[in-house]
Amino acid sequence: MSLHEAMLYEKLEDNKVRCNLCGRRCLINDGGTGFCLVRKNEGGTLHSLVYAKAISACIDPIGKKPLSHFNPGALVMSIATVGCNFRCKFCDNWMISQEKKIMGRHFPPEEVVKATRDNGCQGISYTYTEPTIFFEYAYDTAKLAHQVGFFNTFVTNGYMTPEAVKTIAPYLDAATVDFKGGGDPDFYKAFSAVPSVEPIYESLKEMKRNDIHIEITNLVVPKTGDSIERLSELAAWIRDALGKDTPFHLLRFHPDYQLTTIPSTSIETLEKAYAAVKEAGLNYVYIGNVPGHPYENTHCPNCNEMLIKRFSFEITKWNLTKDMRCPACGQEIPIKGKLHTSGYTYPYALF
Repeated sequence: MSLHEAMLYEKLEDNKVRCNLCGRRCLINDGGTGFCLVRKNEGGTLHSLVYAKAISACIDPIGKKPLSHFNPGALVMSIATVGCNFRCKFCDNWMISQEKKIMGRHFPPEEVVKATRDNGCQGISYTYTEPTIFFEYAYDTAKLAHQVGFFNTFVTNGYMTPEAVKTIAPYLDAATVDFKGGGDPDFYKAFSAVPSVEPIYESLKEMKRNDIHIEITNLVVPKTGDSIERLSELAAWIRDALGKDTPFHLLRFHPDYQLTTIPSTSIETLEKAYAAVKEAGLNYVYIGNVPGHPYENTHCPNCNEMLIKRFSFEITKWNLTKDMRCPACGQEIPIKGKLHTSGYTYPYALF
């Protein structure tokens, strides 16, 4: 098992260490691992056990992340390692996020960047599991990617420290931050083993201060995590802290892992949630995991002109001016980057 010294930790007495990477700030005894199981204290030095050890590498359309207002149409090299700092009972990547054995293929940063170029991608996404727990690997890859003109995105639960955000910020261009159950603290405790949700909000504010493009998703879980009131409160917080133009994606729940008895979210519930979030003052709200639904599309918040028509991850119509304005009324639309027209829409796995 290869070891790589961790970033963002402090040495304490008796060879203990404090990991300052995620919101748990684990106190780790000599010989122990953090909650994520992939960071180990050996003799008072904290190591990453998954550096350059990718469990998955796949070419994805950026819409899968989902990022709808960042380099639309782009392709990204998506990489992940085993491990996570959450224990979500509904995780659809539980086979790798909850894997206790350190496993994966040697895929160092320079090879990730080469594969990104060789496969016609425009950027790299650190995703599938939680990128915070393979931070050193992501950091070195992102830094190298920037040097050759690729962008970097995180798909994250947001449970990282402000120090982690500041450290990665020079190389992180965009982040999809995934909420569950409207941010309800009780839901997080019961279904994700998360003691407090406050680190997520602190992380988001730090991303905003560092000019990282942010899009928010929220998994709407029937019966236990579909409170319209909670969603309205979350949307109001996003409006006030991040801005009313922050894209907000309401994701349909599908039964998986340990929550196979809960049904998929009804379209009616998603549409009620959509109305509540729009009512809270957010301009760009989307329904996800429902291919063909009209709320996949982008409309002008000023005149309601159809601007971007989508089917799942694919852009089927583009109706914006070259300077990202509504052609009908001239409203500026907050799209970061440019339209990419690779014509590629479906994931392709390298391994």
